Amino acid sequence: MKRLLVIIPDRITEILEKGEFQPCYYNPGEVFDEVHILMTNDDKPPPQAVQPTVGRAKLVLHNYPDDLSLVGRHNALLTPLRLRRWAKGGVEIARRIAPDMIRCHGADWNAYLAARINAELGIPYVVSLHINPDENPVRRFKGPNLSSDQRRTNAFYEYLEKESLRRARLVLPVYKPILPYLARLGVTRVEVCYNILDGGNLRQKTNYALSDPPHLLYVGRLFDLKNPSNILRALVDLPGVHYTIVGDGPLRPEMETLARDLGIADRVSFRPAVANAELCRMLSNFDLFVIHTEHYEISKSLLEALLSGLPSVINIRKGAPVPELQSDIVRLVPNSVEGYRDAIRTLLSDDTARQALGRRAFEEAQARYGPSVTERKVTDIYRSILEERLDRQS
Repeated sequence: MKRLLVIIPDRITEILEKGEFQPCYYNPGEVFDEVHILMTNDDKPPPQAVQPTVGRAKLVLHNYPDDLSLVGRHNALLTPLRLRRWAKGGVEIARRIAPDMIRCHGADWNAYLAARINAELGIPYVVSLHINPDENPVRRFKGPNLSSDQRRTNAFYEYLEKESLRRARLVLPVYKPILPYLARLGVTRVEVCYNILDGGNLRQKTNYALSDPPHLLYVGRLFDLKNPSNILRALVDLPGVHYTIVGDGPLRPEMETLARDLGIADRVSFRPAVANAELCRMLSNFDLFVIHTEHYEISKSLLEALLSGLPSVINIRKGAPVPELQSDIVRLVPNSVEGYRDAIRTLLSDDTARQALGRRAFEEAQARYGPSVTERKVTDIYRSILEERLDRQS
């Protein structure tokens, strides 16, 4: 009986509502027979809805909420003591579960708790990182004129992250742009492990004949760093071309208004949410995947498009280039109306170039990011850690 403890900061109920979960997300390869998911919040998702994320394993859900009052009381001397006091109850939960291994998604309160469990019980843990907090902070703040409260918050989470990641048996960033952050923290036990995507629903694009009308796709949250306004403006000079925008966010009302003002509202469809399985199945039906992002990442949605062989157009970001996008698997363009317009027009008018781009993307993505490839890498890591622990106990 192999037992896994997964510790997460996420509210599973919200992820279920968005339809973003994939089968066996929390138990890739079904390595474990029993999976305990501990949420560092008070979320109470229905177990039957979560069960597919662990496959055939027995599922048990737990809660151990964080204590955000500690953030505002951050003190270099007292914070370590207060955090250890907070973690005691979580350590006792782990003692009762007696897992063989711990997996954390993200380096938040969850990973700190895993570090304390490791310190007191010796249970190995791995942490997957899904963002570079220095580039795209969630808990922390960026900018030259931070308030004392913001600086205190940054210092608290900097401490939390260092403690969480330096003790980990292995840190698994989901793309290379996270590596500079780990290097800055002095984390050396690192292995890039790309997201395991939905191989059961991704469909290879085999027909590159242009749709009538041509149809473009955007997938992503609509906010300042992922603003498709230049793409919408480019459509004005591309008569007949349709654009489907899948995603929600604070910019959606503005983008809907812009489409109306540009006179292209009848050619732009907004779909705030689409279940991930449905999205994967529909990718190959589009002609081009066209997005804007300033995030320092290769996103899950772009990986899904590449794995489908969908020709993709993406902007050259303002900062350091994304290493995974420096080959010829995407068409990189300036983030301008002209940049998008010219690339879209060229690819829609040249069947050979469009097909060649899609096929290059498919072949390279399958070799590097294919679900079977990425799942095997994670399961091999899990089995290696389990074998190491067994050897120490024998």
